[in-house]
Amino acid sequence: MRKLLVLLLLVTISLSTAMIAAAKKDPLAAWQPKFDPSTAEYTYILSNVSHPVIEGVAVGYRIRDAVWEATNGRIYVDYRPLSQLGGEKDVISKLKLGAVQGMLSSSVAAANVSDRLGIVNLPYVIDTFDKLDTFRNTPDLWEPFANGAQRQGLIVADITGYGPYGWATNTPVNSIADAKAVNFRIAEAPVNTDSYKAWGLKFTVMPWPDVPQALQTGVITGLDHTAIVCNITKKFTIAKNFTELNYAQGLFVHLVNKRWLNKLPKDLQEVFLNVIKEESEKTRALTRQQHEEQIAKAKEAGVTFTKLSDADIAEIKTQAEPVLTKWGQKIGPDYLAKVRTTLGN
Repeated sequence: MRKLLVLLLLVTISLSTAMIAAAKKDPLAAWQPKFDPSTAEYTYILSNVSHPVIEGVAVGYRIRDAVWEATNGRIYVDYRPLSQLGGEKDVISKLKLGAVQGMLSSSVAAANVSDRLGIVNLPYVIDTFDKLDTFRNTPDLWEPFANGAQRQGLIVADITGYGPYGWATNTPVNSIADAKAVNFRIAEAPVNTDSYKAWGLKFTVMPWPDVPQALQTGVITGLDHTAIVCNITKKFTIAKNFTELNYAQGLFVHLVNKRWLNKLPKDLQEVFLNVIKEESEKTRALTRQQHEEQIAKAKEAGVTFTKLSDADIAEIKTQAEPVLTKWGQKIGPDYLAKVRTTLGN
């Protein structure tokens, strides 16, 4: 009997240790819901490729909890960050079919959904936090964007972000001449490709999961990304320089399958969209704060931050004008002109 009790105790300790270890290995353990979602009438599967330590990604969990409370448990937002449902191109296909009902798509990938959504990634159009707020809060600018993917059966519910774009590089880039010696990794997005061609810079289109090894082996020597992402994902451990180019805001565009939304009762549709709006607005403010915090942390860790001269910025803006003209034809020249005029570009 004594041996049996000892054996049972050992088994219990082993199981407990295994459960604790599993919890530590689960990167999303801290974000599990504090309610039972099995009673929900409607489930909204929401995808994202990034980690919720980024405020613009964590919004999915805040939306989940706020929607549950506001609908009295009728809608469960089943949030799946960290590429649980696949890469962005795969998820976009699932979203159009309705297998996934929502997606926090990166702004670079959103241009693959609809040309009009590419406006947020054009160089020096919506390039600051203030301009982003104006764009979102001006109906004449926001509504054409929000309805820009209707033909694909999608609507844009709102936007959050991950900071202004710049260059993380292995060697300092203080001028356009310095930049020409760098092989930049850029996202799989047509707007980015056109911009880098216009700037005459060397670039490699590469999926994000391939970046760490490529950076370590020298296949690429720079990244086109934001300070928030580069610091949180440890890219600054190799690329210890950041040029604050600030040519666009990195965004997560909240796409919703229109068929799924229309199946909800009208009252739930309104509550659902209002919660997304409220939480997204709060998150944009948090992203501003996170941007400053991550830059401060990176500087403390030895990362050097620099800016191009006014003359160099003027030059790359001039070089980007053909890109704006080309995309203006796709987006709608009058719409692009209204956005640029309203935002002071």
